[in-house]
Amino acid sequence: AVAALLVWGTAASEDQGIKIGVVDLEQAISSTEEGKAAREEFARKQREAEAKVQPMLDRYRGLEEELKTKKFVLSDDALYQKQLDLAEMRNEIQSKGREIEGQLQVDQKRLEGPLLVKLKDIIEDIGKSEGFTLIIHRAAPGILYTRENLDITSQVIERYNKKKS
Repeated sequence: AVAALLVWGTAASEDQGIKIGVVDLEQAISSTEEGKAAREEFARKQREAEAKVQPMLDRYRGLEEELKTKKFVLSDDALYQKQLDLAEMRNEIQSKGREIEGQLQVDQKRLEGPLLVKLKDIIEDIGKSEGFTLIIHRAAPGILYTRENLDITSQVIERYNKKKS
């Protein structure tokens, strides 16, 4: 896709050179005060979520240990019932885990979304004002290497911090 863009860009503007930039949005987010605050808030929410699941995990492990130690003493019906209880508890834990994971994804988008919009606006402004043909996200699939002089992340962070002042 990048090669097609380069060929198309070359054909469309043969009198101008191609100027490509690369930006690391993760680094940009982590380097701003807003981003640091969002990441700290997200980490706090992750710890709270883990604290909600931990008692369920502890109960599950306790029941699992009890089953291992008593499996030779229990009747077949009692053993079967304990195994069913264990499976039910495992399903509850998995369900709660999926629910929490979904909520954390929503929280992350809510916390980082406005910052990403501002950063993308800044990247677009830099692209237009400095004549970039293409600015690529460093984490884009297929990008294995870029030269350091193509990286505009520090410029994006600097411009973001100037806007905040």
